Amino acid sequence: MSRTFKPGAALVVLALAVGLQGCASQRSESALDDATAAFQKVKDNSDVLRSAPRDVIRAGESLARAERLASYVGSGTDVRHYAYLSQRYSEIAREHANLALNQERLAKLDLERQRLQLALREAKLASVQQQGKWVESQIAALASEQADRGLVMTLGDVLFDTGEAELKNSASRTVLKLVQFLQLNPRRVVRIEGYTDSTGASEDNLKLSRDRAQSVADMLVDLGIDEKRIEVEGYGDQYPVEVNASERGRAQNRRVEIVFSDEKGKLAPPR
Repeated sequence: MSRTFKPGAALVVLALAVGLQGCASQRSESALDDATAAFQKVKDNSDVLRSAPRDVIRAGESLARAERLASYVGSGTDVRHYAYLSQRYSEIAREHANLALNQERLAKLDLERQRLQLALREAKLASVQQQGKWVESQIAALASEQADRGLVMTLGDVLFDTGEAELKNSASRTVLKLVQFLQLNPRRVVRIEGYTDSTGASEDNLKLSRDRAQSVADMLVDLGIDEKRIEVEGYGDQYPVEVNASERGRAQNRRVEIVFSDEKGKLAPPR
């Protein structure tokens, strides 16, 4: 039995083939665009180039190969493969750069702690009596007496970058005074309380306030204060000291407070 050739069926098959080819071409173009954008970011980033030059080179080579293959019909699978490789190499380069930056940051923190420890040892060479009077006068100048909580010292937000919990170098002198005061008064304990302004989500503010208080506590421990003498609390945007309507008010609300116990070690209860 013979079959009759139908031109209409052939046209349908041809249309389907063209449509599939068009979809594949669009996927290849999209993959190339994504790989190109990722490569451009790492190529223009000096930190990435310095930390992961080989990965950047591999990303560029894979992208170049994908672009060459894109000019050949039927090579869509290969184009997408090499575009994928290029994008992955770009991502790996970024990760290597982030790792290197974190290692540099840790090295700087370690050097700063060593410098503080050296400064503390040098300070101990002074007369204990003179040192004690000087430190107590410094703490008294920075602290205020609050009826319900006792002696409270406030560290302003200048000790932290916006949205960050890492202590800036400018905090060193104040922290050293606090360390010396606690060393000269071994029965005293402290509660370190963190506060933020009302900008941002309450959960984020609560975490940031505790992280900042913990940074101060960690520095005290690093400089020789027993962690058993330290409590840490984060209150977020609760208990503002000024209204948050102005930048000045928000700046005052972004703070860390050090609550001192009395000379016998009795500390006022948390808020």
